Amino acid sequence: MTGGAFAAATSGDRANRLRDWLTTEPALEPLQEVYREMTARDKGAAKVLKERLDELKRAREQDALIEQWAAKAEQLLAGHRLNIADALAWQRDAAKAGAPLSREPLAGLKSRLADVVRRVEDLQHQVMVQREAAVLLAQRVEVLSTKPLQEARTSREALQADVQAWAVQAGQLMQDSAWASVDLKFAPQLEASRNQLQAVWEGFDAALQQADAALAQADAPLPSVPVWADEIRALRGETPAEAVAPARSAKPKMDPAERQALREQATQAVLKELEALEKEVAEGHGKASAGAATALRDVLKTHGRHLDPALDTRVHEALTAAGELEGWQRWRADQLRQELLGKAQALLGPDKQPTMGGRKMQEALRQLREAWKQTDQGGLPNHALWKKFDAACTEAYKTVQAWLDQLKQETAAQKSQRLQLIEEVKAWTLAHAEGNDWRAQAREIHLFSERWRNAGHLSEKAYAELQPQWKAAIHAAAGRLETAQKESTQRRHALIEEAKALGAAPQLRIDAVKALQQRWQQEAQAVPLDRKTEQKLWEVFRKPIDEAFERKGSARTQADAQLSARDKAVLDASKALDTANASGDAAQIRAAMAALDAALKAQAAPAAPAQVAAPEAAVPEAAPDAASPVSSAEGAEAAAETPEAAPAPVAPKPARPVVAVRGDDRPGQKKTEPQAAKPGRREGRPGDRGGERGFDRGDRGGRFEPREDRGPRLGDAAFRAQREARERAELALRKLAAQAHGETLTQLLSAWKDRQAEALPSAQALGKAVPAATRQAWAQALAQPAQPEAGLSLLRLEMAAEVPTPAEHLAERRALQLQLLTRRNEAGPAETWGQDVAKVLACAHDDATARRLQNVLKNLLRR
Repeated sequence: MTGGAFAAATSGDRANRLRDWLTTEPALEPLQEVYREMTARDKGAAKVLKERLDELKRAREQDALIEQWAAKAEQLLAGHRLNIADALAWQRDAAKAGAPLSREPLAGLKSRLADVVRRVEDLQHQVMVQREAAVLLAQRVEVLSTKPLQEARTSREALQADVQAWAVQAGQLMQDSAWASVDLKFAPQLEASRNQLQAVWEGFDAALQQADAALAQADAPLPSVPVWADEIRALRGETPAEAVAPARSAKPKMDPAERQALREQATQAVLKELEALEKEVAEGHGKASAGAATALRDVLKTHGRHLDPALDTRVHEALTAAGELEGWQRWRADQLRQELLGKAQALLGPDKQPTMGGRKMQEALRQLREAWKQTDQGGLPNHALWKKFDAACTEAYKTVQAWLDQLKQETAAQKSQRLQLIEEVKAWTLAHAEGNDWRAQAREIHLFSERWRNAGHLSEKAYAELQPQWKAAIHAAAGRLETAQKESTQRRHALIEEAKALGAAPQLRIDAVKALQQRWQQEAQAVPLDRKTEQKLWEVFRKPIDEAFERKGSARTQADAQLSARDKAVLDASKALDTANASGDAAQIRAAMAALDAALKAQAAPAAPAQVAAPEAAVPEAAPDAASPVSSAEGAEAAAETPEAAPAPVAPKPARPVVAVRGDDRPGQKKTEPQAAKPGRREGRPGDRGGERGFDRGDRGGRFEPREDRGPRLGDAAFRAQREARERAELALRKLAAQAHGETLTQLLSAWKDRQAEALPSAQALGKAVPAATRQAWAQALAQPAQPEAGLSLLRLEMAAEVPTPAEHLAERRALQLQLLTRRNEAGPAETWGQDVAKVLACAHDDATARRLQNVLKNLLRR
């Protein structure tokens, strides 16, 4: 098979015969078998076979790499959006992996990716050029507004054609097939330039049309452009504007010599800055050209109206070239990579110790790698810097890996702790299978729940695995307690029925009420319920008994006439409020609530002096228990039965026992009795400290006088009636407000769907959150033809309303949030949501966008 290689006498002959055999292209398996046999006999001759085997191995590896990287390239090209950084990373990583980029199909795929990248970069470059062109067009409009009216009218058609041509070019850029792969920041920039240029042109065109109308009709209003207004006033023979404002004196007519001097001065000033700008553009200095362009624009603001047309054209061409160079950032890519490399190396200290924790380190590495990808969009990749950067990030990632390992250990420990808690709950359930101490069981079950809640963080997968086990264990533990609570609830309902029967009886038995309350307390102490449920049951239980005591008290005493009148007024106002609630009219409900408030705030008439009770006969405050109405009624009846007595002189109060004595407080001194007066002074002197004081510490009831007059306390029935009527009215108002809010939203979405500005809800229906100007902007958006997609307006609205974004748009929202972080002086979404809604309304209606807009406006219109 090998041509006698094994039978050859010398090593050279064996090698020659093996080379002759290899020319026949033997298969891999015979080649490996011959190599094993020849290696055992002659390693020198076996080198020929080794070289062929290595060559075949490299060929197989190359084929595998070709297949792998070709699939990745096809995936990139087949996607809707191609990221420039991903395309450059594909080429870089393929070369790093050793894939043969010069062989087909990788060579063709590399060429296709390069074409797409070049098209995307050209589109981004054209967007920057269009932005600068829009600025220049706006400057032309501003300059024309300072020229005479005839010159502006002459240049109107040319300027309009340029504006339309700019709009057409911008539309062509957005219609390009590679537009989806352009960086996300360019689309809103182009749209902002479009809106700004359109606004400037519309203002200029409107002012020019107003000037034409003012020339045609003498009574027509003057345009807002001062130069044109003065010119029209001069044609009409009216008083110039300088007569109205003396501070601005009229400029005399300029003679040709002075005009020529001004033109030479302007030419000299502009040429100086123009030559500097052209020099920087020719040398390719991006930063310097930006400064020179700014200086030239500042000079144009002063001398722009005195330039000749040729120099004006040259200035605009230089500014356009400067804009192109300024927007092109490929030259700065290596500088940015150097900065990123320094940041990556700074993540570890001199002694290879991390400078931050694991989570912050992970986030920092993610941001650095993302910034590197963004930098690759601005220039060709730098493999040397990439190797250093990747090595620094890999070294820093060891800290993240250690943190992740520690996190895994903590998660495992927390999972073990939770499993142990589940087993403990199961053992507790078996141990208390026959216990009847329900309060202690409820307390222990609550402690188990608190321990589960405070057991530490788990991953979603582990939590989803343990949560069903925990629920099954805790439900089994609380099963007997829940059964006992249901039985206790049934017994309490039976007690409530007994209480209703006692309350409805003609004669109220106090002993039966006390026995029933004692049974309720025993039931409440034996089986605990939820606090809210227990409170509601208690209120239902005590209501018939309280009503019975109230009936008994009202039958035993005659209430005060003023109090009865006030209670009646409050009850009548409560009934009127219930009637207004049934009508469903918010205005009537508010009016009825105002009437109820007025009835509550009505003051009682001043009582007659003869009816003022003595301080000793003051009625005690009502006790919180159910028997308080009876006690109060009995006290009131006793006070009513006491006949009026003749006024008698008030007897002096007896002296209070001495509690503190002024004197010698030194140790060992004998305390003496208080003297009537100090030595050397007369006895019984008025105001003497030793005599009787003119007032007592206990008699201080009137020291806070005068107090504001308040009406008497409401009766229990009136108080409950007004409270319940007020609660029902507030609930009805909330329902009406929600209904009106939903109708307003439905009307707004219907107007958008039909694109009818007149169907837009009124300003009163929209509420105070939508000013009149904002509503007018919405109406204008609906009156215009439907525009393309709203872009980022919906995302800004969802950020302003703090509502979730659909999953397919989460990446765009995160990108927008990162962009907004870099725009410090720009208004946030919460401040510009009215304009964003107008942009959405200007677009065509579709169901998905309508649902998102409805979710947003639910929150924004209520603010």
